[in-house]
Amino acid sequence: MRQTLRWVALVAAALATIGCDRATKHVATALLAGEPDRSYLADTVRLGYAENTGGFLSLGADWPKAARIAVFTVATGFALLALVMVAIRDRFAGPSTVGLVLFVAGGSSNWIDRVLHDRVVDFLNLGIGPIRTGVFNVADVAIMAGAGLVALGALRRDPSITDERTPPNGIP
Repeated sequence: MRQTLRWVALVAAALATIGCDRATKHVATALLAGEPDRSYLADTVRLGYAENTGGFLSLGADWPKAARIAVFTVATGFALLALVMVAIRDRFAGPSTVGLVLFVAGGSSNWIDRVLHDRVVDFLNLGIGPIRTGVFNVADVAIMAGAGLVALGALRRDPSITDERTPPNGIP
């Protein structure tokens, strides 16, 4: 029963993450596309519509369309599936599990945009004065938070605990 509740909670977290990202991108498209950026909290938060055909910080946006599809749609889709398979096989626990769910959910939501529209909608920008982030979306926040939780889980893992698949000397 406890395992079932755990899976239900993880699936709910993934669906909530994807739903929140999809909803905020829809609102950004409806309210911000074609409009000037909006500034809040003494320009700490900017909302502005941007379409990103590349990856992180628009890396690859100027690549030929076939290369972008190969990397950002096909390879990313396989990578997301592989992450899910590894998580199920290795039975991640604690912060690593939540992190992996957030990472895969955020990546999946951006992947859906690439499959449907060949681009991702970004609309958030944070900063103080000239120090600013790139433009991002809710899925990107989930990806970064997920990566941080996976890293935290890896740092907290006790190296003296060995998996039954790993010989005691650590050499496979």
